[in-house]
Amino acid sequence: MMVRPAYFEFNPETAADNAFQNNKGIFSKEEVAILATKEFDNLVDQLTKNKINVEVIEDTVLPKKPDAVFPNNWISFHKPDFIVTHSMASKNRRLERRPEIIEHLKEKYLISTQFKFEDSEIDDVFLEGTGSMILDRKNKIAYACVSKRTNEELFFQFCKKFNYNPVLFTATDSAKKHIYHTNVIMCLGVNFVIICMESIASQKEKKLLLQNFANTGKFCIEISLDQVKQFAGNMIQLKNTLGIPFLVMSTSAYNSLSKNQLLKIEKFTKIIHSPLSIIESYGGGSARCMIAEIFNSKK
Repeated sequence: MMVRPAYFEFNPETAADNAFQNNKGIFSKEEVAILATKEFDNLVDQLTKNKINVEVIEDTVLPKKPDAVFPNNWISFHKPDFIVTHSMASKNRRLERRPEIIEHLKEKYLISTQFKFEDSEIDDVFLEGTGSMILDRKNKIAYACVSKRTNEELFFQFCKKFNYNPVLFTATDSAKKHIYHTNVIMCLGVNFVIICMESIASQKEKKLLLQNFANTGKFCIEISLDQVKQFAGNMIQLKNTLGIPFLVMSTSAYNSLSKNQLLKIEKFTKIIHSPLSIIESYGGGSARCMIAEIFNSKK
C-alpha cells in the first residue's frame, strides 16, 4: 500500500527529532508538493513495470497531512487476516489514520480484526509501526532501536501480543543523537540484512544482533553512517507476481553503495531504485517509509 500525497511539505513537528529532514528553501511549498508527487508516481511506475502489485490510496487535500506519503508508520498488515494501527508522536501525523482507508481495504482484502495501539498517545508513548520495528515475520523476531518514537514498554507489549521475540538496541547518529526510526539504519531481506553497525556503540548489542542474524540465516551487509544519510538503510524487499524478489531503494541510496556492497546485494535479490530526493530532503524518509506491505489475502 502506498499513499499518493495531496500536499506534501516540510513538517516542523517531525523535524525536532528527525535529523534527515532539511528545509532547503530552494522551492516554494507548491513546487515541493508537485515534485514530491512526481517522485511518488515514478516509484509506483517502476514497481508496476516490474510486476509488483501496488495498492495506491489517494490522500485528501484537507486536512493537510504533510507526511501522508509514509503510511508504514500508522498501519501494519499481518497474516492471517489482521491489521494493527499504531501510535504516532507527531499530532498532525495522527490525521493520516483515516478510517475510510481501512474500509476501502476491507473491500479488497481479508481483514477480520484491527488491533489499536494508538490509545497510548494519551500517555505520550509511541511505537510507529514498521518504522519503529523491523519484523522478521518468518522467524518471529522484532528488531527495534529505542527512541522517542519507539517506546521500550510498548514494543515489548507488541511482541508479547503477536508472539515476537524482541531484540532491542540503541543506535545513534554521528552527533550521538538517537536514530529516530529503526528502518533508516536496518533493512531485512529473506536471506540477508543491511545494517549500520557503526551506529551501535554497545558491543554486547552488536553481538546479540549478529547472533540472531546467523541463527536465522541472514548474511550481514554493513553500511556506514554516511551511507545512512543517503538512506541506504531505508530499503524494502518485495516479491512480484512471479515470485521474483526485488530490493527497493532510492537512487541516492543506490549511488551511495560501493561496487562490493552492490555485488553482495545482487547475489540475493534484484534492485529497483528511483529518485526520491525531494521526499527524502523535506520528509526525512525514503522508499521503505513509503510502502506498507500487505500480507492479508485478497477476497
